[in-house]
Amino acid sequence: MAAPLFSRDEAEAMLPQVAPLLWQAQRLKREHDDAQQQLAALEAKSRGNGHGIDAEIGRARGAVQKAATAINGIIERVRAMGIEVKDLDLGLIDFPSQMDGREVYLCWKLGEEHVAWWHELDTGYASRQPLE
Repeated sequence: MAAPLFSRDEAEAMLPQVAPLLWQAQRLKREHDDAQQQLAALEAKSRGNGHGIDAEIGRARGAVQKAATAINGIIERVRAMGIEVKDLDLGLIDFPSQMDGREVYLCWKLGEEHVAWWHELDTGYASRQPLE
């Protein structure tokens, strides 16, 4: 089944639904990254003289896994809407669309008021061009 193609209006109509998911995914990614750093520090400590920190390592691993699972669940929900998640740190997503008879992406990121950018399928954020 081919991904749906979005008009600009259809993409904008999805923003109230998808933006909260992206905010949530960003928060979870920060939690994941923090837990990952904590885990790395604990593992380094355990290689030295880390007696008794096995429980802390287990909790940190659990936090990393829990956040990763939640992030992946959000990404899958967004993908199920036909939208591609490109960069969680930026909150960057692409909507497959059509322009001048060819497929392109309508590009939007968290904080932008409207879907106002597009780019070719084989380029990315750095190659965004204004829709107007």
